[in-house]
Amino acid sequence: MKNIDEIAALLIEQRKKLGIEQKDMYMRIGMKQQQYQRIEAGSDVKLSTLIRVLEGLDLELSIVPKGGKAASSLVERVPDSQSELGKSKGELEDDSDDLGFWFNSEDNS
Repeated sequence: MKNIDEIAALLIEQRKKLGIEQKDMYMRIGMKQQQYQRIEAGSDVKLSTLIRVLEGLDLELSIVPKGGKAASSLVERVPDSQSELGKSKGELEDDSDDLGFWFNSEDNS
């Protein structure tokens, strides 16, 4: 995991790469120069503040297992439609018998 100083150095590098001055961060993310300056100096920041800064610098936060490579099994794609699940809308099974399980009221008919 990167420490705060390494993250601050990455922020400085990206800001300079984009040709942005610290004072310009106010226009990009609504943060005064003094506030942003503290972040680049390695101050501890809230996660929400870091995400806001990253957005303003065209960066994104990525969390990966130690070792640096994200395991593809950790990120599963969610199907967009019923057809991707292998069933069309007309082929969906009735799950009314599950209501008793969830609501503890078995249908005694």
